[in-house]
Amino acid sequence: MSEKLTQILQTAYEAGQIILKIYHTDFDISYKEDESPLTKADELANQHIIRFLKTNYPEMSILSEESTDDRTRLGREYCWIVDPLDGTKEFIKKNGEFTVNIALTKDGKPILGVVYVPVTDEMYYASKDEGAYKIKHFSDEYQRTHPKRINVSSHTTQLIMMHSRSHRAPIIDAVIEKNKDRIKEIKMAGSSLKGCLIACGEADIYYRFGYTMEWDTAAMQCIVEEAGGLLRQLDDTEMTYNRSDSLNRKGFYILNHADSKLNI
Repeated sequence: MSEKLTQILQTAYEAGQIILKIYHTDFDISYKEDESPLTKADELANQHIIRFLKTNYPEMSILSEESTDDRTRLGREYCWIVDPLDGTKEFIKKNGEFTVNIALTKDGKPILGVVYVPVTDEMYYASKDEGAYKIKHFSDEYQRTHPKRINVSSHTTQLIMMHSRSHRAPIIDAVIEKNKDRIKEIKMAGSSLKGCLIACGEADIYYRFGYTMEWDTAAMQCIVEEAGGLLRQLDDTEMTYNRSDSLNRKGFYILNHADSKLNI
């Protein structure tokens, strides 16, 4: 494991501990201009991550959900893409399905991805051409030094389909009905946890028709792809990063295998 990856894993873990301290209190909720919720946990975790990245990698750009966008990042070779608390709605509901997402992109493609699940202490991570891994309990030193390599399933029928816990669109119901002969089960989860469950073979496919942002998908994409899966936009084009428009306008899908693609 590279020093950079080791540092990012620790930083994600530390951000997760900051989040948990607030999670177990009666925290206040505010709302951003787009009406998405914001808590002190989002802000403090972001401050911790950004402080580390700026101190240790000053030559690299940063795009974070909770920081003002520095447009000098455009055209830069390397860019960190951060969601300090992915799944704020799940955090507010206190169902545990939220994550810390940190990715590094090079020329618009994710080359490192870290997703930490604070409530369960699970860490998912990957780096380009090095495979994807899971640490079941990151705070346990033995497990931290003995990560488990993860891979997508080989299923192309009897598929387990992930579904967003907080974002349900009528088109998804139509797709499920149209492909009901190929779908065995629907699993619900929040945040980038959905992609991680596909990466480790516990589910097979996920379709997202609504808008997301770069920081929602970058870390998860690296993990999925290094585990052998696919993440593409709904028009089958590649998802790229460090763009002028950070909105993922086309939607996306995650597949364990190209042959698992549904008819939509």
